[in-house]
Amino acid sequence: MVTTPYIINEIYDIIQKSTAFELTLEALLALGVIWIVLHKRNGKRERQLSPEQKAKLLEDWIPEPLVGDVPSNHSALHTHVVYGKVGKVINIDGKQCLNLASHNYLGLLGDEQLEEEAIKSLRKYGVGSCGPRGFYGTVDVHLELEERLAKFMQVEEAVVYSYAFSTIASAIPAYAKRADIVFVDEYINFAIQKGLDASRSKIVYFKHNDLADLERLLEEQAVEDRRNPKKAAKRRRFLVAEAIYMNTGEICPLPQMVELRKRYKLRMFLDESISFGVLGESGRGLVEHFNVDKIEVDLRSAGLEWAAGTIGGFCAGSSFIVEHQRLSGLGYCFSASLPPLLTQAAINALDRFESNPKIFVELRDCCKKVSEKLPSLVDFSCRGDPLSPVKHLYLKKQYDTVTEKTLLDKISRECIDTGLAVITPEYLEHMEKHCPRPSIRLTVSRLLTDADIDGALRILQQAATKVLVAAS
Repeated sequence: MVTTPYIINEIYDIIQKSTAFELTLEALLALGVIWIVLHKRNGKRERQLSPEQKAKLLEDWIPEPLVGDVPSNHSALHTHVVYGKVGKVINIDGKQCLNLASHNYLGLLGDEQLEEEAIKSLRKYGVGSCGPRGFYGTVDVHLELEERLAKFMQVEEAVVYSYAFSTIASAIPAYAKRADIVFVDEYINFAIQKGLDASRSKIVYFKHNDLADLERLLEEQAVEDRRNPKKAAKRRRFLVAEAIYMNTGEICPLPQMVELRKRYKLRMFLDESISFGVLGESGRGLVEHFNVDKIEVDLRSAGLEWAAGTIGGFCAGSSFIVEHQRLSGLGYCFSASLPPLLTQAAINALDRFESNPKIFVELRDCCKKVSEKLPSLVDFSCRGDPLSPVKHLYLKKQYDTVTEKTLLDKISRECIDTGLAVITPEYLEHMEKHCPRPSIRLTVSRLLTDADIDGALRILQQAATKVLVAAS
């Protein structure tokens, strides 16, 4: 039986052997426990309400609505409805429209052969994969697609994600951590921004496609690193860019970026979502377009939801780099894997890339034709590289942001009513960094004819004139 003197001796022995820090910590913990106990005891002494008082409170209580008041002109209350398949022509609200709104650059969305192969896969595997890749969600077509992508991109390995947004958003925080620094273009897309947020790294934005500004920032960081070499030794530096920027349609100056990467010892990530299946003789993207050595870009990512006409995304690079994502890429580890039928569609899209490289030439020719004719729009200024399938139209007359967005939405609706599907891109103004100016975003398909392009620009001009005259 433990006696009181024994307990006192034990406590005295503990006090003698403890440091001042330990004693202080233990005293604070003891005070905390005492405060919690007394706080709960005092809470029980609160005045009890009578049944009449409770009834009165319930009678006077007015619950807040689950959804606040929404203006009658809010865009969410006036949505368009798309019927049937999405292709070169799209049915919106019962009207047949030429589609310049979907990212269907090569016209593979709705392709009959790809659909047939996807249906065969559906009959063999079912609809879903039933789990993440690391558990029971890996099917043979996933492994085949990764092998085919690595071969097509001419790299050692590729890893497939279940949707495009999670690809780059998962890849960045898999490598960049809190103590690191990341240099990024100010107009990067929202998926990259969320990846940067998840990394918790120090983010440094440089002006859009301004390599002089990037070099200035890199030199400032180099000076700081020389002042504190111990801290610099533990800090990794990354450079993140888009091959073709979704928010501007402009091409990244990759060769010059690679020179800065080598000079300042940066790790480089390149998002080729728009350039994959668009640029390069074989459609491999910006690295092929500029004939840059593949080892100069540490990791390349791309979505399969644009040129490939399916769902998902992938990262490609050396085995040492890519394999790391199988354990630390959150979108890979915890999301259900890409459905087999969509995986099979991506495999067949690669078959088309390899068997008919003329489709890339046809697409780039269409992109050039659209760029050449866009200056004929008297109410718009345009932005986007001639080779880019993404173009942005801005009103020449300056308005405040809200008014400009409202006018562009009206122009978009007028175009749809007249037989042309175009949209204004939506941005999360309170979440996104450096929100771009409101615009109408055009997407080019290789299926467009000269008559299609001329007709689309004519409808755009007529809609702009009608809306702007009414607003003046």
